[in-house]
Amino acid sequence: MSTPITYRRLGSLKTVEEFEAYTATLGIDLPVDHDVAHGPDAPLAQPFRLGERIIGNRFCALPMEGWDGTADGQPTGLTVRRWAHFGQSGAKLIWGGEAVAVRPDGRANPNQLLIHDATLGGLERLRRTLVEAHVARMGRADDLLVGLQLTHSGRYARPHRKDKPEPVIAYHHPLLDARVGIGPDYPVISDGEIERLIVDFVRAGEQAHRLGFDFVDIKHCHGYLGHELLSARTRPGPLGGDLANRTRFLREVVAGLRAHVPHLLIGVRVSIFDFVPFTKDPESGRGVPQADAPYPYGFGCDPENPLSYDLTEPVAFLRLLEELGIRLVCLSAGSPYYNPHIQRPAFFPPSDGYLPPEDPLVGVARQLNVVAQLKSLFPNLAMVGSGYTYLQDYLAHAAQYRVRTGQVDFVGLGRMLLSYPEYPNDILTTGIFDRKRLCRTFSDCTTAPRCGLVSGCYPLDAFYGELPEAQRLREFKARKKTAG
Repeated sequence: MSTPITYRRLGSLKTVEEFEAYTATLGIDLPVDHDVAHGPDAPLAQPFRLGERIIGNRFCALPMEGWDGTADGQPTGLTVRRWAHFGQSGAKLIWGGEAVAVRPDGRANPNQLLIHDATLGGLERLRRTLVEAHVARMGRADDLLVGLQLTHSGRYARPHRKDKPEPVIAYHHPLLDARVGIGPDYPVISDGEIERLIVDFVRAGEQAHRLGFDFVDIKHCHGYLGHELLSARTRPGPLGGDLANRTRFLREVVAGLRAHVPHLLIGVRVSIFDFVPFTKDPESGRGVPQADAPYPYGFGCDPENPLSYDLTEPVAFLRLLEELGIRLVCLSAGSPYYNPHIQRPAFFPPSDGYLPPEDPLVGVARQLNVVAQLKSLFPNLAMVGSGYTYLQDYLAHAAQYRVRTGQVDFVGLGRMLLSYPEYPNDILTTGIFDRKRLCRTFSDCTTAPRCGLVSGCYPLDAFYGELPEAQRLREFKARKKTAG
């Protein structure tokens, strides 16, 4: 039986002083500004120069998938609506909109967007809709930077059926293999197949450039194939073992893009540290680690203390990005498939999750402070931080502090833009936000696709609350609760 969570809900902290007092009891370093400025002189409103481009403010819309494309990878009306909201948000950096698979076997679900010749018109419509919505709200788009996140879902591919994993693995992982139902004889993706995948990424980058996207993100986060390759120490051959081999995939994709589309900007969203996989304790319902040391499978994970990060290789990775001329870097952590509390802190877990093993604020502070540490080492990288949504009423207070003190360049928002897409614009123009629309991390945006539904904010977005899927979601959650 699950035990009740004893952590304070952020909505119960009524003042900045209460927030500071509570974080002090947790022993975490999570400073905030007491007053949030608005208007053109506000820290969050300051433009950022990226080479010859100007990015108009310090808010970034993070990639948010809706599991709502067509069977052949085209966007639907739900997809268009979400991208319009990204444009209306006021954020001047759009990190990819959402993950777009570069080939069919790389889709995380049968409704994920796919980039190929037949879908280019739909993807161009998404970009155009976003830009037009942005101009309508903000009056200009010359200081807007829009990217497309390119991915292969690797171990978490489900291209044909939502209930049928079809993993593409870089190496055998004794814990994660079991989670996707594969044995020791399951084939690992070959070096030759990865070479063909590199060609697919380059082709997708060329197509994105033709569609008008300003940059592409070569996705290296959250347990997908690019991220898994970073931890492929046990893989033999030229793509495993030492870090030089484990970054070969990235380096060859970048080389191909530079050769074919030299004016296309490149970004990388990376899980910059990792922990061991967690599982749900049957007695308490809380997350517990599945492995002890030594644990050689995490990138940025201390193998001798796998509940701690080790930034030695992440620092080397960021140094490589600098050498490759890549300045756009979006930092996340771990994977929502096996340790969601470290990159997506939430008070309420999704249906297939576990109760948080630590106060979610601890996870927020960990992410923000790792980004600050890395920013101090790489001042020339344009860094986007993640994990801010959980801060809710105090998001802008923490965001302004981090930007004002040079600890991050852009504040990345994901779930918050589903419940409250206008949040950045409201903060920038008036400093006043609507508390009733703040994401309270109910996790329905994750639970919905777990039961085969489109993703959206069912509790706070009336549009999703009135869909037939809302009733199906309530019934699914009720069954899960009854089953314990």
